[in-house]
Amino acid sequence: MRKSVLMTTAVAAALAAAVGVAGLQIGAAAPSPSASGPVAIPSKVDDFQLTDQTRLAHQLYYFKAAPAIVVMSQVNGSKLSAEAAAELQKLADTYKSKGVLFYRMDSNPAVTRADVRAEVAKEKTTIPVLMDEKQLVGENMGVTREAEVFVIDPKNGFRVAYHGPLDNRFTKASPNLKSAAKEAYTANAIDAVLAGQPVQKARLDVTVGKTIAFPQRDRSADFKNITYTHDVAPILKEKCVTCHQKGGIGPFSMDSYEVVKGFSPMIRETIRTGRMPPFFADPHIGHFKNDQGLTAQQTETLVHWVEGGATRGEGPDLLKETATEAPEWPAELGKPDVIVQLPEFDVPATGIIEYQNRRVANPFTKDTWLRAIAIKPGDRTVLHHIVSNHMADPKLPRPDIPGGSVGSYTPGAQPQVIADGAGAPVPAGGYLNFQMHYTTTGKPAVDKSEVGFYVLDHTPKYIKRSTVIGDFAMMIPAGDARHTEVAYQTFPADAILYTLYPHAHYRGYHVELKEIDPDGKQTILLSLPRYDFNWQRDYDPVEPIHIKAGTKLVATWVYDNSAANKANPDPTRNVTWGEQTWDEMMYFRVNYRWVDETTTHIRNDLQQALMKSSVIGALDDNVDGKVEKDELRGPMARLKDHFDELDLNHDGGLDEQELANGNVSRATARQRQETPDL
Repeated sequence: MRKSVLMTTAVAAALAAAVGVAGLQIGAAAPSPSASGPVAIPSKVDDFQLTDQTRLAHQLYYFKAAPAIVVMSQVNGSKLSAEAAAELQKLADTYKSKGVLFYRMDSNPAVTRADVRAEVAKEKTTIPVLMDEKQLVGENMGVTREAEVFVIDPKNGFRVAYHGPLDNRFTKASPNLKSAAKEAYTANAIDAVLAGQPVQKARLDVTVGKTIAFPQRDRSADFKNITYTHDVAPILKEKCVTCHQKGGIGPFSMDSYEVVKGFSPMIRETIRTGRMPPFFADPHIGHFKNDQGLTAQQTETLVHWVEGGATRGEGPDLLKETATEAPEWPAELGKPDVIVQLPEFDVPATGIIEYQNRRVANPFTKDTWLRAIAIKPGDRTVLHHIVSNHMADPKLPRPDIPGGSVGSYTPGAQPQVIADGAGAPVPAGGYLNFQMHYTTTGKPAVDKSEVGFYVLDHTPKYIKRSTVIGDFAMMIPAGDARHTEVAYQTFPADAILYTLYPHAHYRGYHVELKEIDPDGKQTILLSLPRYDFNWQRDYDPVEPIHIKAGTKLVATWVYDNSAANKANPDPTRNVTWGEQTWDEMMYFRVNYRWVDETTTHIRNDLQQALMKSSVIGALDDNVDGKVEKDELRGPMARLKDHFDELDLNHDGGLDEQELANGNVSRATARQRQETPDL
């Protein structure tokens, strides 16, 4: 049995406390009083992650270096909330130079992001509104009304330094905002926290404004009736055990009540912060085949079970009775038809390792179509990625079918399953090349990765194609916490999208892909409010997405190059595109097929036309079809010196043809060769 499974309850509790489960002991409910008594305000705020009205995620403990964090509850559309928001904005502007963070929080499950965006636009405020849709955060913080202010002290364990109204004017239902505040409760509290002093009036009642109902908090006494055997084990079996089993990728095995209870504070924390399960697509956007996310009800059940004491309940232990060991290859696919052992590589303890191109003989002696590919990493701790491609033998005639990727791996990757009716082509002969990216960890390691190929027993009707939307001219300023990069490609013909896959390095924070159809209609296809480098996944729409000729697929990445990002290799650097993890990538792979292409009617011309749009798509940040001088940044800034001579029609922008005339396409193509298809 694995050592992690044998951890005692006490050790597990200590570990959970170390990762930030503030004020919660195993078997003890979080602060949530009964409906009959007053609502208590906790001494600390437990870690959480919420998405704001713009689909950007915010995690409380991510900002542990902030001098203070202010959170104010709101009711969307309320006059009082709007007035309080205007006053809070003034405070945010005043304390911005001191690094104080300000948020509003909406805990009404019926309110949509669109509703909030409309209200914020009307208010002309810039403070993010956190959408507490499941009510777990407001419930735990003790929110009861709109315009309740919490001043949080991150440097003292995220202590609630102040709770109460914004100032004395908000102790009346109709505050007179034309007069100055006589008692600036919130400002005084912020000043005290910044000075490291106690807040003089730390707890004040909020007695005006609309109430906010928290039905589950009113029933908190019943949380003890949520049981492991009846309610929790089935959820864990469905969503967690695939990784958390012996030999699985999870750090411990969920194979008994005792183990799960021991880790229950950690389970609560990882759910509240969105780190687990490792599926990060916004649940409001798209539906994906490989969705491992918890439903709202499952999330509430697990969190409230922990807060109610992690009760076992009567009956058999489902996880103990069904405990198994992780299979060598994915259970849903079975043993591969063909297994290729990649050449062994010795990874040193320290130093920089250039990309390793490991070439193996093509195991397929005739043209082959793949239905799935699974890569089994030899050592996950040092293997950053594997990308691959088929290399034709130049001595032989041109293959009858197109070559391409034969599989890829990134941290957290799952098997790549080709859509029904399509196949990934592997021409006969030649070689398979696997580009291996290794990073050192301080200890030597040996990588022996394997690739499993699942072969179709027939020729499919359609060809799986891939393209990468990227910006090879990116430049992220030093210290910039929310830098945005945009790139797109224009599809020359109708296509069916199968897979959406974003990739960045340690500064990647948020990513979205949207389509802009020929009529200008915009539709978001995928949004990851918070990107996680350690869990890079293919996102396969349940229903493949049909896009029309002329559609732009636009990828938007947000990067955090600040010191708040603890994974940031160096926040003092201006960061550009690069292969190693201390540099960055702006990368979005899409798998698709052309509507007008079959295995008997190959359209390589469409692929070539698509690639022609890559250069302008990388440089044209405002997606207006031409590149202005101020859009030339990073390594492409050199073109500014020749801008006027490249701008043949003198319209102040470079179109696709003008960029081609300046050999920009060739220069970018050379850069693209450095990074094959992930």
